[in-house]
Amino acid sequence: MASESTGHDVTQLLSAVAGGDAVAAERLFPIVYDELHRIASIYMRRERPDHTLQATALVHEAFVRLVVTGSEASRFENLRHFVATAAVAMRRILVNHAKARAAEKRGGGEPVLGLDQVAAAFNGRSINLVALDESLARLAELDARQARLVELRFFGGMTVEDCAATLGISARTAQYEWAHARAWLRGQLEGA
Repeated sequence: MASESTGHDVTQLLSAVAGGDAVAAERLFPIVYDELHRIASIYMRRERPDHTLQATALVHEAFVRLVVTGSEASRFENLRHFVATAAVAMRRILVNHAKARAAEKRGGGEPVLGLDQVAAAFNGRSINLVALDESLARLAELDARQARLVELRFFGGMTVEDCAATLGISARTAQYEWAHARAWLRGQLEGA
């Protein structure tokens, strides 16, 4: 991720974007692009080979949703928070795309999300992206912080320490809740 000074620049740019400064949005994009593209590339490696979206398109769509057309820019505390939120936005874009594709095929051919890195905790299984999204929504109803932790770790690629800082909890609590949420999700997905 970018340096601390770049993070400060991003925070100032996000504040300017929230104030309606279109030039700030143009300046922000190249600063965050590489990190967002890295995350999008990870997502796209998990998708089927003939997927119609590409990593670059996913980055652009997420950026537009968060910065250009959204009013969410004022909610970002810093670069880490922005990147984590963009990762979640990318997940939602892919889920919406999967749901639309499944609807076209009347429930068939849903893409499978292969888990790697952080998701190795799920024993390397392949997981249906729509089922994962539905399970995360159920988890959010039970424990919103645990659901946010999963989003930050799994989709945002953040470390336990980064998640703890973002959520304002101790690393020990984040580790405990990560283990609990992971086990709960595993049970939900294996039962699906």
